[in-house]
Amino acid sequence: MIKPADIQAKEFSRAVRGYREEEVNQFLDEITVDLDRLLNQLRETREENSRMAEELERLRGTEGTIVETLEAAKSLMADIADSSEKRADILLKNAELDAELMRKSAREEAETISRESKSMKERYIKFRNQYKALLESELDRFESLSGEMPEFGVDDFDDLPDKKEKEPQPPVSSDATVRNIKL
Repeated sequence: MIKPADIQAKEFSRAVRGYREEEVNQFLDEITVDLDRLLNQLRETREENSRMAEELERLRGTEGTIVETLEAAKSLMADIADSSEKRADILLKNAELDAELMRKSAREEAETISRESKSMKERYIKFRNQYKALLESELDRFESLSGEMPEFGVDDFDDLPDKKEKEPQPPVSSDATVRNIKL
């Protein structure tokens, strides 16, 4: 490749009817300047090309890392989704089991309360019947005692010492009072 210095150093042989040396030198100077500028541009372009090639290699390496990272992220997201679904299924099953246990416990408690209520009713009926029987037996006994009592007349009490006389109270019929009690 011709360098600008080669152009400047070039010497031409002289002939009788040759070109004017000044014009040739001026033209060679212009070519030298243009060639120098083009060579600088070529060097800069090669340097830029080299930098770009390095950047491209770096980006290709980064691209591989990014692709690997994306694939790992996709895999992780799939794992998280699967794990979340499994966890949701487990939580749902646990909630269903808890609800079933609560229903069972409530049923058992309701049955216990029902049994206790039935037992209390039976005890109440038994108590009422016993109390009624007791009252009836006492009433019968009272009636049998009133039949055995001697009857006293007003004259029978004349020989008793005088105490403050009290107004006589009307007799209470124990039979009517006891029979009016409702159970």
